Amino acid sequence: QVQLVESGGGLVQPGGSLRLSCTASGSIFRYSSMGWYRQAPGKQRELVATITTGGSTNYADSVKGRFTISRDNAKNTVYLQMNVLKPEDTAVYYCNTPQARPYDYWGQGTQVTVSS
Repeated sequence: QVQLVESGGGLVQPGGSLRLSCTASGSIFRYSSMGWYRQAPGKQRELVATITTGGSTNYADSVKGRFTISRDNAKNTVYLQMNVLKPEDTAVYYCNTPQARPYDYWGQGTQVTVSS
């Protein structure tokens, strides 16, 4: 059974940094690309970063150059290092496969708030 547990969110000032973690149980992690999504209030969930099993990465234009996705296959964990945070980065952040659909299983997410 798949379980995704996100952590590391919090309140940070503009320009600050946070590192998110997502630990996956089950077979989802070992054989899958993984991604970080975010959902701001009143907006649709968007995919902001992906990483393949081999470590190739891709980013949404809105976070390119500021966010870095990485994974530790031994720990079944994917990370999102977020630097130079902006108020518009405020959202609940989730991890899942890049093919995940709204009605698939999702973890509880972790809240990131960027505010002075």
